[in-house]
Amino acid sequence: RRAVFITIGYRGSYTLGRDSQTDAKFRRVARIMVCGKTSLAKEVFGDTLNESRDPDRPPERYTSRYYLKFTFLEQAFDKLADAGFHMVACNSTGTCAFAHDQTDDRIWTSYTEYVFYRE
Repeated sequence: RRAVFITIGYRGSYTLGRDSQTDAKFRRVARIMVCGKTSLAKEVFGDTLNESRDPDRPPERYTSRYYLKFTFLEQAFDKLADAGFHMVACNSTGTCAFAHDQTDDRIWTSYTEYVFYRE
């Protein structure tokens, strides 16, 4: 068995008040995306992997078009840990959509990725 990687990504959004002192209001994760080798993604996530966006991808090829049928990051992390993976990196970006007619609250969007590794 050789070293392999899987990347998990998701988009999120949250609202933050003008004073930034109050708690942010987070929305649920809508979709957890899976990037990596097709056969490896199927091994780790099994029937919880939604392949509808890339149904005919050969097992030896890579894809970034799969996503999970559940929306709990911890569930994805548990499946990866059970398959012998360890998180080695993560990254997140955030942007604020600001319009002059908005209220005092600003809506932020983010994209986060977690990279997992197995020897």
